[in-house]
Amino acid sequence: MNGAQAMVKCLELEGITKIFGYPGVAIAPFYEGLYHSDIEHILVRQEQNAGHAASGYARVSRGTAVCAVTSGPGATNLITALATAYADSIPIVAISGQVSSELLGRDVFQEADMRGATESFVKHSYLVKDPDDIPRVFKEAFYIASTGRKGPVLIDVPMDVQLKKLKKEFRYPESVVIRGYKPEVKVNISQMRRVVAALNQAERPLLCAGGGVILGNGEGVIREFCEKFNIPLVHTMMGMGVLPKRHPLNFGMLGNNGKPYANKAVRKADLLVIVGARIADRAIPEPENLKSRVIIHIDIDTAEIGKNMGPTIPLVGLVSEIFGKLLNEKISPAGQEWIDTLEEIKHTTVDTRVFSDRLVNPNTLVQTLSEKMDDDAFYVADVGQNQLWSADNYVMKEGRFLTTGGMGTMGYSIPAAMGAKLFAPDRQTVAVCGDGAFQMSMNELATIRANDVDVKIIIVRNGYLGLVREYQYNLFDSHYIGVKLNDCPRYDKIAEAYGIPYFTCSSNEELDDRLDAFLATEGTCLMTVDVDGEDRVK
Repeated sequence: MNGAQAMVKCLELEGITKIFGYPGVAIAPFYEGLYHSDIEHILVRQEQNAGHAASGYARVSRGTAVCAVTSGPGATNLITALATAYADSIPIVAISGQVSSELLGRDVFQEADMRGATESFVKHSYLVKDPDDIPRVFKEAFYIASTGRKGPVLIDVPMDVQLKKLKKEFRYPESVVIRGYKPEVKVNISQMRRVVAALNQAERPLLCAGGGVILGNGEGVIREFCEKFNIPLVHTMMGMGVLPKRHPLNFGMLGNNGKPYANKAVRKADLLVIVGARIADRAIPEPENLKSRVIIHIDIDTAEIGKNMGPTIPLVGLVSEIFGKLLNEKISPAGQEWIDTLEEIKHTTVDTRVFSDRLVNPNTLVQTLSEKMDDDAFYVADVGQNQLWSADNYVMKEGRFLTTGGMGTMGYSIPAAMGAKLFAPDRQTVAVCGDGAFQMSMNELATIRANDVDVKIIIVRNGYLGLVREYQYNLFDSHYIGVKLNDCPRYDKIAEAYGIPYFTCSSNEELDDRLDAFLATEGTCLMTVDVDGEDRVK
């Protein structure tokens, strides 16, 4: 067995059935190994999208996904996707080919120092120098990616290492022991008692759920906890889906782009239980204003606790384990008066934001679309104004809302939706992107068509890089520069070129019928929805 065959064998033993990639000479031996394997390779049209597709696949499978690229520009193209996965804590093992070992450091053709280039964007990285190390390296990589705070791990393999024969018999380790990496966290009982005491003393408790709840498979136990103890919940953008939107204890998304009543709920609470959230600037821009409250911060990553807002009671551990224990504690349910207060705030808070009804109102679009989607559908939002409209108006039922919150990477939605759909082909999947973001990954329509992936794609078209234009309007006296997309491309012609049905909508009156036809169409289809290019919150 040579190194490349060992790499493929490791993936098979990890249960990998699909990988996303783009080959080149430096990774060709590995691809030869794939040729003789049952692992399905999905050829993307640009390496960054291999990482985004793996991200979508990992998020809905709740496992670790794999992507593979060649050396040099193939590997550097992947960096943005790794940074995106790292910011959102998505478990990915990325395999990159590398020039032969004897050429390293000599600036030869398509050499790039990927370990150095990705140092701040991966949980760990390897440069494999001996083919006999491959089983250990792969076992460790999957373990690191999927434990603790999850994230991407890079394995860089020189071409000669892929071709060399193993000197030892191939043996895949059954367990992993890594000095200095001990992610298994035992719940601190004394801290747990402090949490229980604080909950019993609180009159106005509020739980704030972040993306870590979903990454930790904690939606069910959090829902049970809130219902058992009558504790209301708000969530960050990445925490959307912990409770359905219309659940009586769900009081919406907090933050700059969230619901005003959710932010009021945070200010009214006397106890905040923050779970799986880093409490960054988008969620709570001025955390110093909450110093008078009791703050319980629960997270798997000790580095996140207290980083942006000092907690009164820190608690490290798995969300499922912690809340499983809390369910068995004697905790007094929150009074109905507190819930009634929040309901009153919710129904009396006037949202002063007014959006243009010329063409299609973007809020109406997202509300109507998500209402019409299947209950368990995947809604994949891109970045820009469309992301904010989506997060603010998406009607969460029992499906998943996927987006990139930490890095905010344009062009994410189409490849991520493709990855999600490839894992769950029976789940309806809709990608929503702006006309700027679409043009960053529209080449993946070829991948979608080649693999018969049924993804519905909506382009919210306003002819601008809308969010940047909005900032230029608000902060720079309408000095617009570098934001106008003009009237190209012809989206109908793009749909025709890829052989997919095309729909368009330019008024609120026709929205219902067009969305019905769009969602009912078999296979992939494309729809442009025109919104006001001058639209801004008034």
